[in-house]
Amino acid sequence: MVRNTVRQLLAEPPIANPPRRVWRDWLLVGVLVPTATLEALLRDDISWRPAALLLGVVPMFSLLWRRTHPLFAITVVFLTHAMSEAVTLIGAHHSAMLISTGYAVLLPYSLLRWGSGRQATIGMAVALFAHVPRWPVSWQRAGESLGAMVFLLLPAALGLVMRYRTTSRLRERDQAKLREREQLARELHDTVAHHVSAIIIQAQAGRTVAATNPGAAVRALEVIEHEASRTLGEMRIMVTALRQGEDPSLSPQCGVADIRRLARAGGTAPHVDVRLSDGLDDLRPSIGAAVYRLAQESITNAVRHARHATRIDVSVVADDEAVRLTVHDDGDATSGDAASGFGYGLVGMAERASLLGGSLHAGPRAAGGWAVTAVLPRSGRRA
Repeated sequence: MVRNTVRQLLAEPPIANPPRRVWRDWLLVGVLVPTATLEALLRDDISWRPAALLLGVVPMFSLLWRRTHPLFAITVVFLTHAMSEAVTLIGAHHSAMLISTGYAVLLPYSLLRWGSGRQATIGMAVALFAHVPRWPVSWQRAGESLGAMVFLLLPAALGLVMRYRTTSRLRERDQAKLREREQLARELHDTVAHHVSAIIIQAQAGRTVAATNPGAAVRALEVIEHEASRTLGEMRIMVTALRQGEDPSLSPQCGVADIRRLARAGGTAPHVDVRLSDGLDDLRPSIGAAVYRLAQESITNAVRHARHATRIDVSVVADDEAVRLTVHDDGDATSGDAASGFGYGLVGMAERASLLGGSLHAGPRAAGGWAVTAVLPRSGRRA
């Protein structure tokens, strides 16, 4: 388990498109460079002033790349720190380390905030190694090194926290976008597919009777025009909502009462009969819209796939607890494999019902044909 955790950490990719240097970075470098220069020239307890100036000032410019190349920045800075401390090993009485190099605490934060897992591992190892006490070892030097390590780990931990806060926010946003896409896919399937199916059927009927009954062909063209206009209108509503970022709830939604418009009478086959019970006027908008979409999808599926069907019955009944939708046809009896013909339609219907705390069952009837039954709670919440 520990090995898998380490592998996951090492495989963590860097943050995509990190912010490049901004005016604050130039301001920070512009303040630090003259400060370090004055410190290297004026402090009395500095050994090897030219080396202290070089090792103190030059690495400061790496701050300009601390987000885009955090491993490079932290390696340059902490290796020069180690070199500044190493002058005491070759006879110097004092270190060449400048106080102004305290800016280095920004680099562990940047490394854990923007770098990859592998970069973070290497960079923190370099930073901690630079503070390992050197010979001769004393309790004072060991304590100072330990304190420096802890001091470096605090900004690193802060960078890690900020990284995962940001990635969690981005992940939530991506999930919200995915849910919006799924909802849009369902709405497109439910609305456009229904109307296009009607257009296809009317076009086929019109072509069949055009030679023998021109009047029926004209009526079919009128139905096609009407369905195409409705399809275009609903498409414009959805596209406008997407472009303007409008709340989908502000867009007009169909409800239970609109199911009557799905009825088809006269010579158009199959005939659709709709029966709505009392007690449907005060349904929540989400429930009413869901019942309408489920009924619309069920009718579309029956028109497409019910062989030799002459009639489709739609019934919506409500009580104090739930709303029950039943759609069945009188087509030929089919096996359970027929569900595969519904594609994403049946899956979307079941998902829509489940999201509202309801259930959906679809399958062949003993008396023949196919039946869809959906039960949704009036509250629109899971029990």
